[in-house]
Amino acid sequence: MDTKDMIILLVDDEPDILEIVGYNLTAEGYQVLTASNGVEALKVAKKQKPHLIVLDVMMPEMDGIEACEQLRKIPELEDTIITFLTARGEDYSQVAGFDAGADDYITKPIRPKVLVSKVKALLRRFKESDEVENVVKIGNLVINRDEYKVIKDGQEMVLPRKEFELLSLLTSKPGKVFKREDILDKVWGNEVIVGGRTIDVHIRKLREKIGDQSFKTIKGVGYKFVV
Repeated sequence: MDTKDMIILLVDDEPDILEIVGYNLTAEGYQVLTASNGVEALKVAKKQKPHLIVLDVMMPEMDGIEACEQLRKIPELEDTIITFLTARGEDYSQVAGFDAGADDYITKPIRPKVLVSKVKALLRRFKESDEVENVVKIGNLVINRDEYKVIKDGQEMVLPRKEFELLSLLTSKPGKVFKREDILDKVWGNEVIVGGRTIDVHIRKLREKIGDQSFKTIKGVGYKFVV
């Protein structure tokens, strides 16, 4: 998918933020829509179906947390990426954002070029989804989901089934934070889990084999794969 086909919805009650961020994203070729509060954002999102929503937290009428929760209830926006852009950087507000269904969290102030880079990284998954997903290439990794095979730096690795499935899930959307309960549901399903640290143990093993820098822990929420 080309950049010009990507629709981004910016939601903030500060006109200066909308203008500055909107200008920089438009200059990169994105289609940029704006809204000044959560209520307006819901109306625009339902009509335009953006690929990415950059959502402020502190807004009048409907704040970003509630807006995110409402957006996640709309089936047509199931694949839409939502990231918060806010001055609040405390852990508790980040956790609240992820619990509401956000994919990422950007703290103000942020330089326009850095924000553009972040947006490109978030939208990369849409471009990847256009390609065949059975064989995925990410950085120095090649993941063959049909053959349960991983190649790192040209060397084939054989991972235990659950480690492979966990790696496959996290790399399916690089940069997306997968909550612990979602990981348990998608990797282990209804299988019996022995101990509450099952995910942590498997992540530790993957870090040893793939590289510690590739996996980021979001405290109290879950994990994401970093390219």
